[in-house]
Amino acid sequence: MVYKLLVTNIDGTLLQDNGRMNKVTREAIEFAQNKDITVLLTTSKHYSAAKRIAKALNIEGHIIAHQGAFIGKEVNKPVYVRRITPQITKEIVALLETVPCHFKLVHEEYTIANKVKLPDSLLARVVFQRTSRFSYSEQFVDDVSEKLQETSVSPPNIDVTFENKSYLEDAQKALTAMFDEVVCIPTDSHSMQIVSSDVSKLNGVQYVCSQMGIRPSEVVAIGSGMDDLSFVKWAGLGVAMGNAPQEVKAVANWLTRSNNDNGVAYMVKEHFRKQYKLEFLRKIDMLK
Repeated sequence: MVYKLLVTNIDGTLLQDNGRMNKVTREAIEFAQNKDITVLLTTSKHYSAAKRIAKALNIEGHIIAHQGAFIGKEVNKPVYVRRITPQITKEIVALLETVPCHFKLVHEEYTIANKVKLPDSLLARVVFQRTSRFSYSEQFVDDVSEKLQETSVSPPNIDVTFENKSYLEDAQKALTAMFDEVVCIPTDSHSMQIVSSDVSKLNGVQYVCSQMGIRPSEVVAIGSGMDDLSFVKWAGLGVAMGNAPQEVKAVANWLTRSNNDNGVAYMVKEHFRKQYKLEFLRKIDMLK
């Protein structure tokens, strides 16, 4: 099979646990691009943070950010956006403020977060990817509900980190019962993202593929989290990182090394070295 698109998650996939990208990973992405493969980033990160990664990899195409709620090449020119309405945002915030948690209203241009102390064991889970203070504002306020009385906010997603798993489960049940307009996507045992009900990374990937005329069988997808499971399963060649949960590994066609052991670089160079450049295949009428 000839593959035209490489879809990859960012955290836990392209990036190591220390938040850095190894040189061999950059070289592997360049290797795929030199084969005329389009590389597509899909992430739970906000758009500005994802754009910074894309620039480091010389990726100029669309980025699927905010768990699939925001797609575009430029922050002010999205081709697809699904937001949580201002009213639903207010109601969700009112509920979250009754639970011991840290939450962020994540807009593509700014973040509004509550000020709350978490146990030391959870501080590492709350990471704010700074780009430039001129291009992405991060606000921390004592009372988010009060802030929303002054400012109307319609975020693509809301990120929440809880003190323990039981708080997450209780909040997820309450939100599911109260709102048909949103879904909760757990990202680990203590954290979840809240997005509009029709949003997922898979839906984002399918949207981009439909615009490019690319079939599922022509897609290689690499993921490491539970929110990557659906598009790893959907792709023609689904790849699970060595650090991925067992559920993701179970649906994958290919298992590579962990993010700390350069799993993306290993998989890309091992697989795509066998594929000719797409332009060459077109010239010899081997590719439509």
